[in-house]
Amino acid sequence: MLAKGSINWILTPLIVALGAGLLKLYPIAVVGVIMAAFFTIFFRDPERDTPVADMVSPADGVVLDTDKKVSIFMRCRDVHVNRAPLPGVVKKIEYRKGRHTPAFSKGSSKNERNKITIETEYGDVIVTQIAGILARRIVCYVEEGDVVERGQRIGMIRFGSRVEVTIPDALRVAVKKGDRVRAGESIIARLE
Repeated sequence: MLAKGSINWILTPLIVALGAGLLKLYPIAVVGVIMAAFFTIFFRDPERDTPVADMVSPADGVVLDTDKKVSIFMRCRDVHVNRAPLPGVVKKIEYRKGRHTPAFSKGSSKNERNKITIETEYGDVIVTQIAGILARRIVCYVEEGDVVERGQRIGMIRFGSRVEVTIPDALRVAVKKGDRVRAGESIIARLE
């Protein structure tokens, strides 16, 4: 399965490759095929087995921080589709334009971001999608008022980025810095 809105990213280099092949411009054709293969891998969106309890990771990647919120850095080889960590109602969505510094650095506090507040039975949970140096587009799949299930797709960030999620007081963090997590599958917090 491919992420929403990604088909043009794959078809465009394939069409260029086909045209270049017909014109016997083989180096360009090869580059087009390589790019289409890269985008196919990058925009993959596999099904996940979401646990029925606890708080799941909103993103694939490596845990950078667990102080007050869990921060996850998504590398190019990670799936970039983000998921709801808990069931609830999308209460508020706040998009902010900004810079594109590396998402893993301290200077990324001024980067482009999209903050999704989900009202859950444990309190509000804020999932913040943060664009990185290569990321040029944050895509949000949900709207204010939408009901979301644990593990449901809520958006994606194209080409490297970070996701931060707040942990309600009723839950305790179940991951540590350096852990690898998978969106919608890995448990990041449990009930006290």
